[in-house]
Amino acid sequence: MKLQQLRYIWEVAHHDLNVSATAKSLYTSQPGISKQIRLLEDELGLEVFARSGKHLTRVTPAGESIIHTAGEILRKVENIKQIAQEFSNEKKGVLSLATTHTQARYALPPVISSFIKQYPDVALHMHQGSPTQIAEMAADGTVDFAIATEGLELFGDLIMMPCYRWNRCVVVPKGHPLCKVPKLTLEALAEYPIVTYVFGFTGRSKLDEAFSRRGLSPKVVFTAADADVIKTYVRLGLGVGIVAKMAVDEQLDPDLVVLDASELFESSVTKIGFRRGTFMRGFMYDFVEKFAPHLNRDVVAKAVQCRNKAEMDELFEKVELPTH
Repeated sequence: MKLQQLRYIWEVAHHDLNVSATAKSLYTSQPGISKQIRLLEDELGLEVFARSGKHLTRVTPAGESIIHTAGEILRKVENIKQIAQEFSNEKKGVLSLATTHTQARYALPPVISSFIKQYPDVALHMHQGSPTQIAEMAADGTVDFAIATEGLELFGDLIMMPCYRWNRCVVVPKGHPLCKVPKLTLEALAEYPIVTYVFGFTGRSKLDEAFSRRGLSPKVVFTAADADVIKTYVRLGLGVGIVAKMAVDEQLDPDLVVLDASELFESSVTKIGFRRGTFMRGFMYDFVEKFAPHLNRDVVAKAVQCRNKAEMDELFEKVELPTH
């Protein structure tokens, strides 16, 4: 059994069983991958993949367990490489993140700018996706850190630490009737079409819960994962926008009126998560602390020791999170 064979079955499984696409991503040949997978299966005495002719059709039950274990082995090998690199050159390496558009566009730019100045030889790779996709990428080792508001709890192997609280606001064009309302209420909002985030993005569940508790059924006419897209359609008169407060800048959005909605919706908490067992290089600790200053190296070390959500909640119970 070779490490290369384990990498091939892992990569094939994560390229939708497409051996050709896997070969391109690994800069090798399709016949070479197929041959190595067959040699591994012959050695194990079972099939990792079921086939129809020359095509792989599905992962076998035994193959699922083997691929899962192969992933763990490959991650441990990567940790060994990271340890070696940390001691040979602590300021050189690769840092990969997965996050939503709102975080990438509004929360992360100053953090990344500061990080790059301190670590010019660390290559930064950012992936964007839904909260579930983001958590999956952290859980399977595709990225080092996942940064999101929702979805991280779906994966029990992630260590999740709270970074900051954020509130929502309502955005409307100038002259909109809501600008004249003495006090913004959910009832007043529910009278107008609403443009907001896709469910599962950027704390959308908190918004739905608030209306539901009041027995209201808002008319959500348009949803998007991107706050800038939401603001565009507010400008077109499609509806009233509800977005993260950090996503609106009165100087950059002078044609929109921002109405505070912090009393209408419960605040949300953005978290940063990483896979349990990850070897944390020095620049990784520094990135986390730049993003959330209360998450210094000692606090992160304590978080790693937490065995469950209850212990994690207790660790951060008395921490006053910053608000964005």
